[in-house]
Amino acid sequence: MQRVSAAAVTVGGEEVSRIGPGMVVLLGVGAGDTAREAERMASKLGRLRIFSDREGRMNEPLGAREVLCVSQFTLYGDTSKGNRPSWFGAAPGEVAEPLYEMVCELLEAEKGLFGADMRVDISGDGPVTVLIDI
Repeated sequence: MQRVSAAAVTVGGEEVSRIGPGMVVLLGVGAGDTAREAERMASKLGRLRIFSDREGRMNEPLGAREVLCVSQFTLYGDTSKGNRPSWFGAAPGEVAEPLYEMVCELLEAEKGLFGADMRVDISGDGPVTVLIDI
């Protein structure tokens, strides 16, 4: 998850989604993940206090800000046995897609295009990138 001032997803030269201030979620669904993990992830992301309050401290949750969620099976790339990643830990598409869609729906997120070769343009808002593992 990264806090952003803006972000967009392009597929085949055509923009499919864009947000202003908020967060970008690169969501990897692992083998064995279920709806329970999807619900917990969406809940955690919505409650994370990573946005600045009036005093400039990271103390506010998402609130009315926007979310862009992009499926990212490559987060499960395992390079422990060589230099070519293995994707064994990633859930297969038929399992991952409905869980990805569930997280997007719960967060009311703009989306990338599941399974597509996407260009993701991210304009980060400060040094806030957080790995969340549920």
